[in-house]
Amino acid sequence: MAKTLEYKGHPLQRKDSIIYYGSFSDKYIIMLQVMDTKKVNDLDVATKVSVQLQLTDATIKSRDRIVKKTEKDGLYAAIDVAAVWLDRALATP
Repeated sequence: MAKTLEYKGHPLQRKDSIIYYGSFSDKYIIMLQVMDTKKVNDLDVATKVSVQLQLTDATIKSRDRIVKKTEKDGLYAAIDVAAVWLDRALATP
């Protein structure tokens, strides 16, 4: 069985240009969407990433699930914000 990729204790799952950070069984999850990339050697490197803290409740309309959002320059800055937002959101009752 393949080990799930994790960052700071939360799972990361990627589908195309979207990375989900956190567990869908929790109340909140982060959606990271790569909006723009640039070529560095032969690699596509994210230069603009949208970060959204979302509720995982499927009964709520998708646009109403967004709790907060921002855009960051680069994946590192985006995942850094995502980790703080997710930990804070999951810590509140």
